Amino acid sequence: MKENYYITTAIAYTSSKPHIGNTYEAVLTDSIARFHRLDGENVLFQTGTDEHGQKIEEKAKALGRTPNEHVDIVSEEVKRIWDIMNVSYDKFIRTTDSYHEKQVQKIFRKLYEQGDIYKGSYEGWYCTPCEAFYTESQLVDGKCPDCGREVKKAKEEAYFFKMSKYADRLLKYYEENPDFIVPVSRKNEMVNNFLKPGLQDLCVSRSSFKWGIPVDFDDKHVVYVWLDALTNYITGLGYDADGNSDEKFNEFWPADVHVIGKDIIRFHTIYWPIFLMALGLPLPKQVYGHGWLLQEGGKMSKSKGNVIYADDLVSMFGTDAVRYYVLTAMPQDNDGIISYENVIETINGELANIFGNLVSRTVAMSNKYFGGKVVNKGVTEDVDADLKAIVSGAYGKVKGKMKEYRISDAISEVFAVFRRANKYIDETMPWALSKDESKKDRLNTVLYNLTESILVGASLLQPFMPETSLKVAEILGTSLIPFEKLSEFDETAEYTVKENPDKLFDRLDEKAILEKINKEKEEKAEKEKKTMEKETCKKPQINFEDFEKVELKVALITACEKVEKSKKLLKLKVKLGDEERTVVSGIANAYSPEYLVGKKVVMVTNLAPAKLCGIVSEGMIVCAENEEGKISFLTPEKDIEDGSPIF
Repeated sequence: MKENYYITTAIAYTSSKPHIGNTYEAVLTDSIARFHRLDGENVLFQTGTDEHGQKIEEKAKALGRTPNEHVDIVSEEVKRIWDIMNVSYDKFIRTTDSYHEKQVQKIFRKLYEQGDIYKGSYEGWYCTPCEAFYTESQLVDGKCPDCGREVKKAKEEAYFFKMSKYADRLLKYYEENPDFIVPVSRKNEMVNNFLKPGLQDLCVSRSSFKWGIPVDFDDKHVVYVWLDALTNYITGLGYDADGNSDEKFNEFWPADVHVIGKDIIRFHTIYWPIFLMALGLPLPKQVYGHGWLLQEGGKMSKSKGNVIYADDLVSMFGTDAVRYYVLTAMPQDNDGIISYENVIETINGELANIFGNLVSRTVAMSNKYFGGKVVNKGVTEDVDADLKAIVSGAYGKVKGKMKEYRISDAISEVFAVFRRANKYIDETMPWALSKDESKKDRLNTVLYNLTESILVGASLLQPFMPETSLKVAEILGTSLIPFEKLSEFDETAEYTVKENPDKLFDRLDEKAILEKINKEKEEKAEKEKKTMEKETCKKPQINFEDFEKVELKVALITACEKVEKSKKLLKLKVKLGDEERTVVSGIANAYSPEYLVGKKVVMVTNLAPAKLCGIVSEGMIVCAENEEGKISFLTPEKDIEDGSPIF
C-alpha cells in the first residue's frame, strides 16, 4: 500500500501578478512532489491564493475594481503562471472558497468559546504590505522589521489570541522534534528572537476594513489574515471544526512539509503550530523555509524596476530551462541570484554543452555506426565499471539530497551522470573503435553504456525537467525507467534511437538576446508611461445629474476651412436644425476640410463659447483618439436629422 505524502506551498498573495521569485516556490515544491510520486508515494500537493486583507482592498480600489473582481483576476493569473511552469498541483485552494470561509468562522468561534481568543483593542505600528502590527521596540529604524517599508500608527478594537499560553509547549515540541524547521538556522532565529523574549498575544481580527471573512458573532470584525490564510492547509483537506472532517483530512494530515519563504517562517513555525495545538490537532512534520531568488540589486520589486516574470522567461528560454535554472541557482539555506545573463550562461554551459551535447553525440554515433540500433554485446573493459557505478548509485544520492530539500545538490548528482558519460566518450573514443572491424562489438557496448546512462539520468531528471525527460526517452526510442529499477544498470535492453532528432537545447547568442530584452523593456516602459498618463488624465466619477447637464446633438458640417497660423485647427460651420454655429476643432491632422463637408457629427452644444486663434467657438465636436494618436469623429449609425438630441 502506498504511503500518503502531503506537501504545500504558501498560498500566493493576490495583490498582483507573481514574479519569478514568487514562482520559484511553486516550482521547488513541484519538484519535491514529483519526486515523491515517482518514488511510489500517494502524493497530495496543494497550492492556492491568499485573497483577503486591507492591502487587497486598497489595491482593488486604486484599480477601480471591487475586491472580489480583483482577486478573481489575480488568482487566475497565478494559476496561469503555475500552469506555464508545469506545476503539478492536485488542489488549488482560494481563501474566498465558501467552504474555507465557513470553516474559518467555525475555527474562530471554537477558539473564542474555549478562551483562547478574547476581545480588546490594539494600538501600535501597522505595516499594510505585511498585514502585521509591531511594537515600537520591534521596528528597525522606525520601519517594518520584515519588509523595511513605512508603518502607520493604528488603533482599533480587535480580538486577540493568547499566544503565551502555548509558548512553553511549542519550545518543548522544538526540542523533541529537532528536524521540525529546516534549515536549522531558521529554528534558532525563532527561538532566540521570538520565543525566549516572550510571545505577545496576537491580533486575529480587524475592524478598520471590510474585505475579509466576517466574525460570525460580531460582524463589526473580519478575521485577520494569518488565522484565515494559515488554516487553508487543513480546510483544503476538508477539515471541519465540528468534528465532521472529510476522510481525506484523516488520511493526509499532518502535512509532511510546508514549503514557504524565509520571510514568513515566523507565522508558520510559531503562530500556525500554536493554532493547531489550540484546535487539538497534530503539527506538520516539517516546515522548510527556503531563501529568496534575488537580482543583483536585491529583492525584486516594481518600484525598483527589476521584476522578472516567469512567462517572459519561458517565452524566451522554454519551461524546462527556466525550471532548471531556478532550481539550481538556489542553495538550500541561502539566497539565489537570477539575471538574464546567468540564465543564458547556464543554458549554454550546462544544458547545451553537458546534457544536450551528450545526447546528440551518442545518438549521432549510434545512427552513423549501427543505423540507430543499440545493443549490448557484452564486450566490457575496466573503464566501464566506474561509469556503471556512478550511474547505478545516482538514484540513492539524489534521494538523499531530496530528503534534505537540497534540490540543487540533487540535480548536481544527476548531472554527475552526464559528466561521467561525457568523460567515458573521451576514454573509449568510439570514433577510433569504428575504424577497426574487430572492435565492432566493443563499439556497440560502449554506445549501449552511454545510451543506458543517458536514460537513467533522464529518468532521474523527471521531477525537475519533466518535458525534457520525456523528450530524451522519445529520442532513444523507449520509455523512462521506473524509480524502483534505477539502482541497477540494465545490461539487457535494446534501443532504436531516432534519426536526426532536434537538439535538446540550442546554444544561445547572449548579445542578440540581451538586445531583444532591452528593446522589449523600452517598449514596455513606453507603453506603461502612456498608460500612466492616461490614468492620470482620468476624469473623476460623476453622478447622473452631472451627466444630464451635458447637451449632445447631431450636427451637419456645411463648410470647413483651415485656421491660419495653426497646423491643428479647423474652422467649421455646422447646422443644428434651424440653428447655425461656428466651431473650432483640433482635427486638421486627421481630416481635410473637403472631406468633412456634408458629414454628420456628434457635438456638445451647451459648452460655453471660447476664443481660439481669434475665432469664437460655439461648441465641441466629439472625437475618439487611440494610443497612436489616430483621431476619429463620432457619427450616428443611421441617417438622422441634424439637431436631433443624443441621450
